Amino acid sequence: MRRFWKDVAVTADGIALDGRPVRTPGRHPLTLPTSALAEAVAEEWRSVGQTVDPRAMPLTGLANAAIDRVAADPEPFVATTARYGESDMLYYRADGPAELVARQARQWDAVLAWARNRYDVHFEVTNGIVHRAQPATTLSRLTEAVAAHSPFALAALSKLVSLTGSLVLTLAWAEDAIDSDSFWQAAELDEVWQAEKWGSDPIAEAAQADRRREFDAATRFFRLLARSGR
Repeated sequence: MRRFWKDVAVTADGIALDGRPVRTPGRHPLTLPTSALAEAVAEEWRSVGQTVDPRAMPLTGLANAAIDRVAADPEPFVATTARYGESDMLYYRADGPAELVARQARQWDAVLAWARNRYDVHFEVTNGIVHRAQPATTLSRLTEAVAAHSPFALAALSKLVSLTGSLVLTLAWAEDAIDSDSFWQAAELDEVWQAEKWGSDPIAEAAQADRRREFDAATRFFRLLARSGR
């Protein structure tokens, strides 16, 4: 789609282009829950060049998903996101070398300890990649933690869980138990280790850069939900 508008405004009903309301792909008004998020989404539309590039508008994309997909039927979305709690990256540890084992323990153990205390659950942690079943109570309480979020928050958290492979890290970050840099470093630990030992390549570096852009957009989207913008 080519740019056809000059003015972008935030209104009571959402985002307007030359006075006409923007609608999601599902034809719902693009209405945002906080003024801070609305202004950030509006800025994406103001920054459009001659043609619309959805990749340059990640906040708009997450808002569309929240309105069209999550709000329309939250339960499947909750179930898909919570399912990562069955095989969270933090449960599966390396057998060696000792430096990698120590790095995983240093960056992951405290997060698991936080989650144990926060949700009163137990995690089965193992060496290797063979699946280890988690207690039913653990899975139930992690699902409840996911379901407690609004559709807009779920859109961001689901993106973060799929990007990082860790529901536990995502919940810890969402509840301010870790900051964004610690979240990213813990999620990328194995990839960083491999690059340090064996070297990286342009394809891997580009993939990581893409993940980081999506990660930054999702974390920003989630934090803007808590701000009034005033």
